[in-house]
Amino acid sequence: MNPQWLGLISLWFGLGYMCGSIPFGILIARMFGLGNLREIGSGNIGATNVLRTGSKPAAAATLLLDALKGTLPVFVANYGWHIDMAIAAGFGAFIGHILPVWLNFKGGKGVATYVGILLGFGWPLLAVFAVIWLTLAATLRYSSLAALVASLAVPTYVFVFGDGYGDWKLPMALLAMTVIVYLTHRENIVRLLNGEETRIGSKPKPS
Repeated sequence: MNPQWLGLISLWFGLGYMCGSIPFGILIARMFGLGNLREIGSGNIGATNVLRTGSKPAAAATLLLDALKGTLPVFVANYGWHIDMAIAAGFGAFIGHILPVWLNFKGGKGVATYVGILLGFGWPLLAVFAVIWLTLAATLRYSSLAALVASLAVPTYVFVFGDGYGDWKLPMALLAMTVIVYLTHRENIVRLLNGEETRIGSKPKPS
């Protein structure tokens, strides 16, 4: 890889990171007068924690914007430059959401931004995630489990059927993001194994 190409990849990673690090959850919570999101529920900056404030519009806006900050840099880089730049931009946005510089590198769990990144690479990847998530969420009613399985299914799909997505770089990047999603959900995984995870539609168990 020549230095100029590496420089462009680094640039797009940085641009993606800055986009991904925008803490929309905190900004929207303030805009809606919901208080400091860091002091609510789990303290997470994602849409799930915004929903704990009781404001569905604020949670929906957070979910949409957290996804779009993954979609936009990938789309611009992929269609204006090269898929290598898009991969770098997407990975940067994903890391930016989880480790935002503005919040002392303590951000969200990455699922919404991951989904937005998939859309940036094309609707089939988003469809794979959505079908699996919706099926598992509807049948088992565990949002975290549905997200974990769906996030693993996408790189598997690209490895097997991904001729239209370039070489091995995209599935490897998606797999790396999936591993990170599992790490950010390690507490959920423990609760799932112990039968203590809250189901969709159920009230959280008292701590």
